Amino acid sequence: MQDERSTIEGFLTTVHPYDSLPRDELARVAGSFSRRHLAAGVEIYGFGDPLAGIFLIETGGVEILDRNGALVSLLGPRTCFGERALMRDGLAATAARTHEESHLLMLPAAVLRQLIADHPAFARFFNRTRSNEVRPADLTARRVSELMARDPVTCAETATVAEVARQIRDAHVSSVGVTAPDGALVGLVTTRDLANKVLAEGLPAETPVSRIMTRDLVTLAPTALGSDVLNLMLERRIGHLPITDAGRLVGMITQTDITRFQALSSAVLVRDIAGASMVPELAEITRRIPQLLLQLVGGHQAHDATTRLITDIADAVTRRLLAMAEEQLGAPPVPYLWLACGSQGRQEQTGVSDQDNCLMLDDSVTPDDMRYFADLAKFVSDGLAACGYVYCPGDMMATNSRWCQPVAKWRDYFRGWIGTPNPEAQMLASVMFDLRPIGGSSKLFGDLQAETLDAAAKNSIFVAHMVANSLKHAPPLGLLRGFATIRSGEHRNTIDMKHSGVVPVTDLGRVYALQGRLSEVNTRARLQAATDAGIISPTGGRDLIAAYDLIAETRLVHQAALISTGRAPDNFLEPAELPDFERSHLRDAFVVVRTMQSAIGQGKGGLT
Repeated sequence: MQDERSTIEGFLTTVHPYDSLPRDELARVAGSFSRRHLAAGVEIYGFGDPLAGIFLIETGGVEILDRNGALVSLLGPRTCFGERALMRDGLAATAARTHEESHLLMLPAAVLRQLIADHPAFARFFNRTRSNEVRPADLTARRVSELMARDPVTCAETATVAEVARQIRDAHVSSVGVTAPDGALVGLVTTRDLANKVLAEGLPAETPVSRIMTRDLVTLAPTALGSDVLNLMLERRIGHLPITDAGRLVGMITQTDITRFQALSSAVLVRDIAGASMVPELAEITRRIPQLLLQLVGGHQAHDATTRLITDIADAVTRRLLAMAEEQLGAPPVPYLWLACGSQGRQEQTGVSDQDNCLMLDDSVTPDDMRYFADLAKFVSDGLAACGYVYCPGDMMATNSRWCQPVAKWRDYFRGWIGTPNPEAQMLASVMFDLRPIGGSSKLFGDLQAETLDAAAKNSIFVAHMVANSLKHAPPLGLLRGFATIRSGEHRNTIDMKHSGVVPVTDLGRVYALQGRLSEVNTRARLQAATDAGIISPTGGRDLIAAYDLIAETRLVHQAALISTGRAPDNFLEPAELPDFERSHLRDAFVVVRTMQSAIGQGKGGLT
């Protein structure tokens, strides 16, 4: 018995995180392991079985199977499995059986939990959720709900300017929201309005506030980011930004509120973009994006905040180019809307991004007007390319006349794709379901988006084809340390963290949004909304969001590491370069994605 314990102890010194334990603690833990010798093809546990502990492969190999019996991953020596079940409800989320004759070690759940509680190395290794560590204060990545002044001062439309002036004085504020009888925000009055529109014009104190208030306000939701505040204030040159929820005023942010924050890196780029007058100036500004990415990743910002800030810059560049185009070409003959799709549409741009965009035109457009929009599209697309956003290899750009059409034509496109879901239709629909307005008349898209989601969700054949299309990108799980790497060429022995990493989750999120008729476009927001709506179970949603966070953050860390050494960022990661615990986490994240793919492929959604 003592010899067996010594053998196990020696083996554990080669396995992280056990190798971090003090020798006396390691000896105690080694004595807690039980050892099993199993022949090939023996079931270790089945899907949904309660697990008494975590398993560690000493010799041999183990197959991990999903609930339908499909192979998810093949594990080798020094790899643990079963921990995901112990970290949630204790029930196996997969099945496991020996691939060959194997020696397995099993550590009781109680011992593992004590190790996690007592040793930070174990807590880091077995924690599969996003870190809650305190991060440096950065206005751009904070939620508006954290920044806004609550309980804003309001008045009725019938109030006089004298009454509003007294409200401003007594509350020590610089603005008052004007609300309708039903509570809806209809206007805003600031101290500047009182000075310029009342005093300077000699208006009487009894003047109704409705006469001088600012209407058609730009507002944000409490869930927006601080970067949204800065971008709007800088681009629109406004000093007060109302925060609304369902049309009701719930907070206010002013320039004074944000002066205490100094981390304005992304906002500075947006400010410089708004002031640029030529394309070369824009290109000079966007060359600072890699350094911004490095700073954001180095500051441990969440991946969705980082990609949102990077995308904000692309949005600002696009809007500035649209303004430049109109200055050169003249006013547009009819209203139009420039939309982004792909990663910009989902607000998920990283250090490697190409263009994916289109134009929707008012239905009053004439054939003669199309020349104007062709020129506008070329100006903007060429400008984006000059700023580092390369042309789309698939020509999914507004410069392609197919993607520069009246709204009626776009409505026909979506009807056709939904009605006849051939492979091209599936591909195009997948791209176009990620559309997001960037510049122009957003009302051209509102009804179309709702109509399309409703029609697509009702068509079971189309949904089935979209499900099948979402399974074309498989996580890179294979035989070598749990990963299937690229076998040849420039990127040999790497995994593509875009197409094999985030894209499988992006595809799942798109299908969940379709099934639930959810308007969210961002992948993480889609996963959360699908969980909240019951499209996927709380457990399945929590696991998939945690897996996506890890995959997306690993991708960004890889890109930042390349930038820090003077290289261009890419998506090709060598798993062999990762420490054991990071490799284990990443493998487990891919297992979660493969499991959720299997569930949706079998018609079970994400109810795992």
